[in-house]
Amino acid sequence: MEKLINDFSFGLFFYQAVILIILLVLLAKFAWRPIMDAITAREEGIANAIAAAEAARKEMQNLQADNERILQEARAERDAMMKEAREIREKMIADAKTEAQVQGEKMIEQAKATINSEKNAAMAELKAQVSGLSLEIAEKILKQELSNDAAQTTLVEKMLDDVKLN
Repeated sequence: MEKLINDFSFGLFFYQAVILIILLVLLAKFAWRPIMDAITAREEGIANAIAAAEAARKEMQNLQADNERILQEARAERDAMMKEAREIREKMIADAKTEAQVQGEKMIEQAKATINSEKNAAMAELKAQVSGLSLEIAEKILKQELSNDAAQTTLVEKMLDDVKLN
């Protein structure tokens, strides 16, 4: 270190200082501004990227919230449609049961009416047959009773007595 101090020259120091100042001026004039502009541009780019990332994050949150809301609405609509479909199905089943019951009652009433009409027709036919048989039996009995003249005269007198009494 002592050798350095002993070999110190003011001329050399002066020239080196002048070269350093010239170098600093040249750097300031030609290199400093572009370097600072590049650094500023980089800082702005980073700030813009951070802002864009933040905006994208907020937009993503908004989209997720919208998606969740849309999903909730879709679920609610699906539930409403399912409920409506169940109600329609139950109404259709109830209507079909009611209609079947009404049809069954109509068929039973028709069957009862048919049975009654057939019963009445059979009764009428039976009465006709019974009356026919009764007439035949009465005719045969009367023929047998009225085969002689004395029985006929007695019957006529009896009938005349009945007519007078009335």
